[in-house]
Amino acid sequence: MVLEREILPFLVWLLPRVDSDGVLQLGALLLVLLIAAALLVASLFIAYLRMIIVQGPGEGFYAVAKSVATAVTKDFPNTSWRRIGAMTKLAILESLRRRVLIVFFVFALLLLFAGWFLDPASDHPARLYISFVLTSTERLMLAMAILLSTFSLPNDIKNRTIYTVMTKPVRASEVVLGRALGFCAVNSVLLLLMGVISYGFVVRGLSHTHTIDPDELEMLVDAEGGQVLSGRTSFDVGHRHDLTLGPDGIGRTGRRMDHEHQVWVEGEGENRRYRVGPPEGALVARVPIYGSLQFMDRTGRPGEGISVGKEWTYRQYIEGGSLASGVWTFRGLDQRQFPDYIPLEMNLSVFRTYKADIVSPVAGTITLKNPTTGLTSEALPFGAQEFVVYTHPIPRALKAVTAEGTLIDVDLFEDLVDQQGDLEVWIGCSDAAQYFGMAQPDVYIRGQEGSFAWNFAKAYLGIWLQMIIITFFGVMFSTFLTGAVAMFATAIVYTVGLFREFILKLVGGELDGGGPLEALLRIVFQKNVQIDLDMGPVIDRAVPVFDQLLLFFLWVAAIVFPDFSEFNTSRFVAYGFNISGNMLLQHFLVTVAFVIGLSIYGYFFLKTREIAA
Repeated sequence: MVLEREILPFLVWLLPRVDSDGVLQLGALLLVLLIAAALLVASLFIAYLRMIIVQGPGEGFYAVAKSVATAVTKDFPNTSWRRIGAMTKLAILESLRRRVLIVFFVFALLLLFAGWFLDPASDHPARLYISFVLTSTERLMLAMAILLSTFSLPNDIKNRTIYTVMTKPVRASEVVLGRALGFCAVNSVLLLLMGVISYGFVVRGLSHTHTIDPDELEMLVDAEGGQVLSGRTSFDVGHRHDLTLGPDGIGRTGRRMDHEHQVWVEGEGENRRYRVGPPEGALVARVPIYGSLQFMDRTGRPGEGISVGKEWTYRQYIEGGSLASGVWTFRGLDQRQFPDYIPLEMNLSVFRTYKADIVSPVAGTITLKNPTTGLTSEALPFGAQEFVVYTHPIPRALKAVTAEGTLIDVDLFEDLVDQQGDLEVWIGCSDAAQYFGMAQPDVYIRGQEGSFAWNFAKAYLGIWLQMIIITFFGVMFSTFLTGAVAMFATAIVYTVGLFREFILKLVGGELDGGGPLEALLRIVFQKNVQIDLDMGPVIDRAVPVFDQLLLFFLWVAAIVFPDFSEFNTSRFVAYGFNISGNMLLQHFLVTVAFVIGLSIYGYFFLKTREIAA
């Protein structure tokens, strides 16, 4: 699974630090405080400018100061949760009157017909099914959150039903919180129902079995002299498996389409039957243990990986048939966690310079090294295919190469893992003129197995947090904008947050083609991004200035708005990786920060708006 941004430990993410390159990272807490301070100053300045126009400098300053003082000394401290509860109840009843349950029936209808279009015989059916249900749920729920949150207050103001609320002893903060919490409650119930149905849809859609024809089984002798049965299962759901049954009548199938089956024998003589269990290995939640990555060049010295001409620089490549290798250092390994073997898994990219045979794996080697003593194991061969997860159990008993070049018997933890629990894993490519592409998360040790059901639920928690942020944005915008404009503004917030990384690269000049206006002109007049715009001196000077202004506003929006792409954890579930509680805690704190900030802004906007003429 691609993991372009490292998931930092909670305290490292929260507090300031100096990274490995010597660059000071502010940390989430200090960054939020700086953004909050900047927004506070900018908001007070804009409010003062507005009041200068309306009331003049002196009266304007007094009006702004009085508004802030009233909020801090009266409204915020005296906010009543009972009145917020009443506002929440009204928002829930309003949502039900607007027939929000239609969204749930649309989702159920979508799943009902999805089986016609989702191919369970694809190479990765679990990814297909999980990505579909999570993506469709996210899009429907966020659209529902935008529609509910942005039209409620403007409609009440337009229909003058807000008068019956504002004439009561209800504060603006209670109206804002009550509306947002009510819409969140309704959407949470819908999301829960969608999650339960989605889980059943995925499990049922991937459930299948095979049969075994005894006439197709062949008796073989294994390496220990025992008799085993070898054959194939029936062809079902677009695939079949190779299988091996041991002398005890128990065996497993080969891995196909990200899963395998247990096989066993029941009965004796004429009642002898071969059984195939349900699929295993597709719906998993791996808990990976990552290591740090360093590259060795083709001479075996520390260096960098090479480029094979691909624009995406996430992975670097090592040359086959040379001393080039990728070295992962795993720390804190404990033999109590891995008493029998270390389950090493890798997901490498394969770049072939000749493609006469694209089916056979490209040969590689795994070498283990003690980082303290330098003792190195005998090279363990393996075969890699493009983005196919390869599992290699590293046994306790291994052969190691001494300084004299002789092989000796060693124990994995006693001889190759040092006293601090560190181990180096060297990955090399054996086939000349072929290349392995690798990034730091591509090789990992598979730790304890998590629960897929709980992992699936955590993905829905990510959608739930996005829904809360979108709802509070919608309610905040609806306090001073019309329904349609508030909906459009909330949609822009979500779009900017979804493409935050792209916007930051655009602002940083990492992308060719210039800013928004220059890119538009290049598209219209069909000009290549690698050549000058060359549309006359006036346009050539004016376009960059206009683009810099646009890029500044885009940069501010990308910094202030939430990064919704980070909240989307569906790729973890689809690829079978556990969503760490550390990541969920970070997302939760980000959500709390936005809820607090948006509630304050919503209060001031509603407080200062002239509801009645």
